[in-house]
Amino acid sequence: MQHSHQHKSTGGAGTDESRQDHYQAGSLTLFGAVALGTSVMIGAGIFALTGQMAELSGGLFPLAFIAATIVVSFSAYSYVKMSNAWPSAGGIGMYLHRAYGNTATTAFHALLMYFSMVIAESFLARTFASYTLQLTELGNREFWVPILAVGLLLFAFAINLTGNRMIGGVASVLSYTKILGIAIFAVAGLWLSDFSIENIPLNTQDASADGFLAAAGLGILAFKGFTTITNSGSELVDPHRNVGRAIIISIGICIVVYFLVALAVAGNLSLERIVATKNYSLAEAARPALGGIGLWFTVVLAIVATLSGIIASIFAVSRMLAMLTSMGLVPHSHFGMPGTIQRHTLVYTVVLGIIVTAFFDLTRIAALGIIFYLVMDMAVHWGIFRHLRQQINANAVILLTAIAMDAVVLAAFCYRKLFSDPGVLGVAAVVMLLILGVEIIFIRQQNRKGVFDKR
Repeated sequence: MQHSHQHKSTGGAGTDESRQDHYQAGSLTLFGAVALGTSVMIGAGIFALTGQMAELSGGLFPLAFIAATIVVSFSAYSYVKMSNAWPSAGGIGMYLHRAYGNTATTAFHALLMYFSMVIAESFLARTFASYTLQLTELGNREFWVPILAVGLLLFAFAINLTGNRMIGGVASVLSYTKILGIAIFAVAGLWLSDFSIENIPLNTQDASADGFLAAAGLGILAFKGFTTITNSGSELVDPHRNVGRAIIISIGICIVVYFLVALAVAGNLSLERIVATKNYSLAEAARPALGGIGLWFTVVLAIVATLSGIIASIFAVSRMLAMLTSMGLVPHSHFGMPGTIQRHTLVYTVVLGIIVTAFFDLTRIAALGIIFYLVMDMAVHWGIFRHLRQQINANAVILLTAIAMDAVVLAAFCYRKLFSDPGVLGVAAVVMLLILGVEIIFIRQQNRKGVFDKR
């Protein structure tokens, strides 16, 4: 294990000129961190995942959100313990590094997180396009969805080029707007569907155990934004306590919002209609519940949610890749571009996002995202269990339970995809093998050059 150089290894990323004004110790309160976490979590996931989860779990899809919360709560334990012990701006990349050192294992799983975040951008972009088209008469949606989605990615790229202050200002205004709007949608939808405790719209139509577990796995995508809070360690007041608190509070807020939205959709649409309109089910639910005004409100809300999410996501993802590059864990080429490493990683991130957006639909993008994320998540828990649990006083039973839960929902999800869309499993396997192969070769070269010994 090569743990003695980990703090020096981030030096390049930390001094990158595009980030100099970003880290200010004590500049972020607990309330601010919770707002950050919930704004990342409560985004496009709820707009596009509701219908996809209904397709997998039948009429029990609102309960699948509860099941996803239970899995995420066990999973969050590792991140809470790590951030309490070592709060930093490095987040998951640094957690993996502490557990596995300068190895291909660290690089492989950190890149899985990176790719799952790139995929999340594509998910946001496609969701934006699917909802925007509800307000137009444009035909051939298969043509227009990728066109609009790629256009949004390019717009978000341009915003990111303007610098941190513009990103922060735009993202915070849009974030509070979307959280309030989604809460209004949920309450109005329930009220207009004559909601009562005795009449909760849950049924076992088309439900199965494997489908329910697969839906819970997919639902984790709506929560995985909590990991963004782990990157706030350098800025948060009393980070050893407040990073963990912010994660717990954010997950609690999100499950309340998600469950109410799921009930509102279930109360206003039949299961068949929810599945048929899975890429824009909230907009479809707004038609009977709130009429034309409701449709406009929901679509504008989806546009705000996806726009704010994608601007913040591109910044965070490119920053993570820049950090891994500066640590010497991933290969990097300037391709003749001027500027800093972070500027280059911003370009790579958007180009990759455009490729995924152009060639994969929402269902496949979500499938790739959850497979990559869960594999990485299990590696974090296992790394803590094997190498760090004594140092951070982590409970072995909780860590092993988190791994088991991840494994069960991932297995159920892959089992369902094996019959409905085996191609996406093949793509996931090929991408993971390529990443692993490249990283094994690259890390061996780095060791031969003595790169890590010099840090």
